[in-house]
Amino acid sequence: MTDETSSQRASGRLARLPILIILLAAGIGAVALRDQLSFAQLAQHHDTLLMWRDSYYALTVAGFLLAYVAVVGLSLPGATVFTLAGGFMFGVFPGVVFNVVAATTGACLIFLAARSGFGARLSARLAQGGGAAARLQAALQRNELSVLLIMRLVPVVPFVLANLIPACLGVRLGRFALTTAVGILPATLIFTSVGAGLADVFAAGTQPDLAVLLKPQVLLPLLGLALLAALPLFVAPLRRVR
Repeated sequence: MTDETSSQRASGRLARLPILIILLAAGIGAVALRDQLSFAQLAQHHDTLLMWRDSYYALTVAGFLLAYVAVVGLSLPGATVFTLAGGFMFGVFPGVVFNVVAATTGACLIFLAARSGFGARLSARLAQGGGAAARLQAALQRNELSVLLIMRLVPVVPFVLANLIPACLGVRLGRFALTTAVGILPATLIFTSVGAGLADVFAAGTQPDLAVLLKPQVLLPLLGLALLAALPLFVAPLRRVR
């Protein structure tokens, strides 16, 4: 075995380390933090959170952003609770900005970890292998913006998969970050608004309606946005036929 081969293998193992850490943290978090990062905990400590916000606003914002990025970047449970907390502590604005920035940053960390760990090699193998997989990859790459926006707008694809799939298809980081921020904005705005009204919920001792995304008045506009994002998928083939 040559020194170059050994170096390449060591480099490959090092590149896989971030995604392995994320997978390990996600597994541990699903068991150990399921009850810690919950709405019940938010309700229990909401007075303390407001006290920190009022006394140390900048520090609270920084801590909130770092914690939210860690939750998303390590695929820990509690992202929805953090979105609600962002609205509760900071209001609809700038709460929605903090939520979108933190969620997008965390998603980009997963994307980069997956791409360096296995995504880049898998994308290259698909392209070189030819066949149906290569044709599908090429079709998706021709319509990257539309496909990525649809994955974010329609609440069907799990958030984690929406971070991993683009890493395996050779999507560029800039486009991934842009479509993530734009695509999650509508749903994030809705949950941030719900969070901004949690004071009354806490006072009543009840829980917020988190099924709000499934209500027709909310779901239909989201589906309409997804259809607009999908238009290039239908327009381009028609132009080629003409």
